[in-house]
Amino acid sequence: MSMREPKINVGQRKGRRTLDAVEGFATSVGEGTKISGNLGGKGHSIILGEVEGDCNLEGTLVIGESGRWTGNVKAKAIVIAGTVEGEVFAEEKLEILSTARIKGTIKSKSLAIAEGAVHQGEVSMSSNDGIKHFKDQRDRS
Repeated sequence: MSMREPKINVGQRKGRRTLDAVEGFATSVGEGTKISGNLGGKGHSIILGEVEGDCNLEGTLVIGESGRWTGNVKAKAIVIAGTVEGEVFAEEKLEILSTARIKGTIKSKSLAIAEGAVHQGEVSMSSNDGIKHFKDQRDRS
């Protein structure tokens, strides 16, 4: 079995403003791993496997391209490149990448949706910043 690099750059030079403040991940769920239960705490988390349950983080939640979350997620900031079925609430910023597939309500003060992302559900904004649509230049190979 070969390991694939996640398309989300989590190294020193992340190139994604939401991830620039992330110094490391307190929790990591690797590709091929399945977890059932709730996730909470103050650190940042990256999900490359499958999680079924709810999330309440004070940090940043990253759901990578291979990541799948079934349940409600709440975090300070959220970056989604994978699949989510459930309510998504980002207290500050929600970034939805071109490979994302979301089924459920999304709520955030600031929302960026890449061209090609799929969302089925309602959108709720808690500020006047509006929704920003963008073509994800990081998708170029």
